[in-house]
Amino acid sequence: MKVALQGRAQGRQRELYEAAGIEIVEGGCRTEDEMIELIGDADGAQVGIWPLTSRHVLEGCPNLKAVSRFGVGVDSIDHDAATEVGVMVCNVPGSNTTEVADHAMALMLSLTRRVYDSVANTRAGNWADNPRAMGAFTPKMRRLSGQTVGIVGFGNIGRAFAMRMRGFGVSRILAFDPYVRQLAGDLYGVQMVDFETLTREADCITIHSAATSESQYLFNAETFKRMKSTALLVNTARGPIINEEDLADALEAGEIEAAALDVTEVEPLPSSSRLLKLPNCYVTPHIAAMSAIFVAETAVMQAENIIFVLAGGKPHGLTNPDVIKTIAIMRNTDPGRWANVPDA
Repeated sequence: MKVALQGRAQGRQRELYEAAGIEIVEGGCRTEDEMIELIGDADGAQVGIWPLTSRHVLEGCPNLKAVSRFGVGVDSIDHDAATEVGVMVCNVPGSNTTEVADHAMALMLSLTRRVYDSVANTRAGNWADNPRAMGAFTPKMRRLSGQTVGIVGFGNIGRAFAMRMRGFGVSRILAFDPYVRQLAGDLYGVQMVDFETLTREADCITIHSAATSESQYLFNAETFKRMKSTALLVNTARGPIINEEDLADALEAGEIEAAALDVTEVEPLPSSSRLLKLPNCYVTPHIAAMSAIFVAETAVMQAENIIFVLAGGKPHGLTNPDVIKTIAIMRNTDPGRWANVPDA
């Protein structure tokens, strides 16, 4: 058995593969064809955000049985193609819940307490030399206590954020998630509402939903017009949930007060982006999940995903469960890539 890694295997990760008798192939790739060259005849692959693990890649790797993505999001992998050809798409659920919830909280506090503006003005010498410059942002500093906070997407990270936010004495926490019932909200002191109610009533909104056809451009010109003019928006989920041109228009026109983003529709965000030129928009470079603990634990869980699958076991996360049916049919007809792998 062989596994291909985009990048280098870490110490514990390497030990796990070697103990399982799995050969490791390491390297970098910038295009889908280079990705095929790297993965080649590998049985498993650890992949990142780019290049995309497309149909072209999946069909070009005939032995591939499992791909494991770094982190939770798997939108860079063609799920339909993977399911059709019999490749399991794995992730590491829960691995970055703490970090992303912390980062969202940090961005929210940066907006309410105007941390970036305070640091930038102090570094520029304005505290001592031009104290009147502080008047551009200090009147907009606010307390979270007594505010209504909205959470879009009430999965693991949304719930972790709710737990953090409760300690700030907010008046209400609202959440929108069409797949979550009020019973789950009750456990966290959260009121489940529809999207229109949340965007109309919340003073601060944080996004924690997946990038799907349902959530694409969920925040658009119509949404921003419905929000309070003093509303703050944080996004640590996925860029395509927000129409960035509409957001830039809303921020310029004062339809909402400010936004803080860790994710954008195109990454890295082009230096020419309007969002980078707006004083009421903070952008961090998709680092919400990062910490030394996350990197170490995720590396191990990624390796375990591949090892478990090749041994006929269950991975930590399987995001295309319908592939099980495909594999079952393949085993009863032509096992193809699944020949000589134990049936789970």
